Amino acid sequence: MELSHSSAIAVLGNFLLITGLIYYGLTLFAEYHARGKWAKNITGLLAGLGMFALAAALIMTPANVEVIARIAATGVSTLFLWLSSALMLAAIAAFGLITFAKPFRLRYERRIERELHRDLPKIP
Repeated sequence: MELSHSSAIAVLGNFLLITGLIYYGLTLFAEYHARGKWAKNITGLLAGLGMFALAAALIMTPANVEVIARIAATGVSTLFLWLSSALMLAAIAAFGLITFAKPFRLRYERRIERELHRDLPKIP
């Protein structure tokens, strides 16, 4: 079944809307985790999960499933697998760099603080 021009625009609009909802849901979920106060931020968590549920409901329409099946038949999943692996390795490397650099940064900050205090006069 061929997609008409208006159907293609509708499907593209749906995918853009779903992507936006997933992004907003992830933003709310990340804000919930960043704040760390469960009772205060449960609304952010529930809103984020609600956005995920809405995105899942919108993606499960017959037209969207047909487009996803067509995309899956092209073998693009291999590209996404490589992209996912590369991003995971980049995240691991970034975490390692941050973890490795933090002690050096703290030692450098302490040295700067000592040098600043050394120049101050000692008041009894």
